[in-house]
Amino acid sequence: MNIVVCIKQVPDTNLQIRLNKDGSDIDRENLSFVMSPYDEFAVEEAIRIKEQFPDSMITVITLGPATAEDVLRQSLAMGADEAIHVLDTNIKIREGLITAKALAEVIRPLHPDLVLCGRQAVDDDAVQVGGALGELLGFPELAVACKALIDGNKRNATIERLLEGGIKQLIETELPCVITCQKGINEPRYPSLPGIMKAKKKIVKQIKMEELNIETESRILIHSLEIPTIQRKLHLIESEPQAEVRELIRLLHDEAKVI
Repeated sequence: MNIVVCIKQVPDTNLQIRLNKDGSDIDRENLSFVMSPYDEFAVEEAIRIKEQFPDSMITVITLGPATAEDVLRQSLAMGADEAIHVLDTNIKIREGLITAKALAEVIRPLHPDLVLCGRQAVDDDAVQVGGALGELLGFPELAVACKALIDGNKRNATIERLLEGGIKQLIETELPCVITCQKGINEPRYPSLPGIMKAKKKIVKQIKMEELNIETESRILIHSLEIPTIQRKLHLIESEPQAEVRELIRLLHDEAKVI
């Protein structure tokens, strides 16, 4: 099987995020980056499929700045076979559709049987790339999989996902397809020392964003960012029970604006 995994470098979720002086972007100085956690599930799932079908080939692809090569090396150390880096000098978050178009341009010539992604990137939480990739490649998309069964011989894929109320939904389709992976689908492995050493020696193919035949001008303009503030207020209501209820409803409607 020919498996492609799309991954993304994101700010370390364990760090406190600060904004730059004009509030137009996050402060990227002294900021460490990691692979988006949902993408780790996608890489691990690809490796488990290869363990079932040993003749499979896993190619990991990322779009990002020069530092994004680190997450490709991590994937290679985990067990991926090849890596492609779409080098993007734009350090700000790309619009999801532009990212999907760039990835589709790179993926299409590979003729994959399966494309795996995380359900979303944890920096913008846009949940766009997986669905857009399916549309651009002409593949069905099976979204938010908490279990996946891939049958390379019968050329089909079945996923299980959880709906509201704990209802489980099974979806089946033919290959090729796009699957986005949810937390719980597996437990990502740590790269082994031999895997890390091998990954250092592997060649990462690099493609510049400018070389792709796509429009890179974003339709979305980020005017400013701000850190949410938490304001705590105490309203003590002391009255008759019916009056207390009326006042509570008024406060929730007029001040808190939650009803």
